Amino acid sequence: MSTLWKSRYSLRAREIKSSAIRELLKVAEKPDMISFAGGLPAPDLFPVERFAEACEKVLSKHSAFALQYGPTEGCEPLRAMIARHMARYGILAKVENVLITSGSQQALDLIAKLLINPGDRVLVEAPTYLGALQAFNCYGARYLPVPVDGDGLRTELVENALRLGPKFMYILPNFQNPAGVTLSEGRREQLALLADQHGIPIIEDDPYGQLRYEGQHLPPLVVIDRQNVRRDEDFSLGNVIYLSSFSKTLAPGLRLGWIVAPADVIGKLTQLKQGADLHTSTFTQLVAYEVACGGFLDQHVRQIRKVYRERRDAMLHALEEFFPPEVTWTHPKGGLFLWISLPRGMDSQLLFRSALAEKVAFVPGDSFYTSNDLESYRHLRLNFSYCAPEQIREGIRRLSVAVKCQLFNQSEIVCSPDAALANKA
Repeated sequence: MSTLWKSRYSLRAREIKSSAIRELLKVAEKPDMISFAGGLPAPDLFPVERFAEACEKVLSKHSAFALQYGPTEGCEPLRAMIARHMARYGILAKVENVLITSGSQQALDLIAKLLINPGDRVLVEAPTYLGALQAFNCYGARYLPVPVDGDGLRTELVENALRLGPKFMYILPNFQNPAGVTLSEGRREQLALLADQHGIPIIEDDPYGQLRYEGQHLPPLVVIDRQNVRRDEDFSLGNVIYLSSFSKTLAPGLRLGWIVAPADVIGKLTQLKQGADLHTSTFTQLVAYEVACGGFLDQHVRQIRKVYRERRDAMLHALEEFFPPEVTWTHPKGGLFLWISLPRGMDSQLLFRSALAEKVAFVPGDSFYTSNDLESYRHLRLNFSYCAPEQIREGIRRLSVAVKCQLFNQSEIVCSPDAALANKA
């Protein structure tokens, strides 16, 4: 690194670190590597032909608008479509309550810019989404982590954290990244009530909500807040800001997300977005609208659910087949991830090195915690959406070799499958 330029960086820039997942994806690109590392949708499910038709239609019929500057809030037809779609889940937002962003990652950055002063505390789940921590870190956030279990955030521990005055709570209620767990309905109601009692807003991040493979849909926090706590449909009174994205339902390359919030909050976020990028790509918004319209999005999501459920089940079956009983994992009812818990004394960073030697990659769990205590090193995140079932089975077999080696005190040795089986015997 050039020392000349390093001395010129702002204090904020000096504190920024690269995403562990972005770096891992570089390793996982090797052709003989099976990767469970990235939260990547399956490329074989991208509706390429539908996109080609949409691009042709946009350019032939709407080129003057599509290739021009657009409104910062986003194109009204797309915002109206999103509002109609969310209404099916009880989120009765108007167009003025919707802001289109360049992916939900920009939504997180704008919210952090809007709400966080240096030193402000943010209540987060432990573990939580790494990208949110990156966004919040840029603005000097400090954290109040509250652990999750099989029913999501442990709300019985939230009140003590709320007494310390966090600026807001950041919650992923559905098929949480990284743990794959879902916040139960009872805990959702309790959390919305606690947020109201303490005057602490909730940022509800819901990129996976439509990807449910079993069980019944649960009401979003933004709905519970208005119906159960405020008993008023007026969005201007809400205590929850809701985020979602097309990245997991259409394609992440679109970089299209959205924020749903009271109109005055949307107005302030719009001002902040003007300084960031003027507006999200008009062309991309119109293409997404044309792809999603006419009921295609619903049809496509049904296909995604079918394929991802098969891949989730393939991973769960392979874990049962190959992993030793000392290791446990979550059973996600949707989403893209499951969460592995290793026995105490094992280290996912050491395991990662051994796994690379076996040609399989994952994300060590400490990336998703706000502090590097020993507990954070006992976990790892696996993605099941990207690989086909036969690859998943082989990848889990390879990973089990590395797990058995470390479990049997051979973490510094690259073991063969035969050696690992011999150790187990």
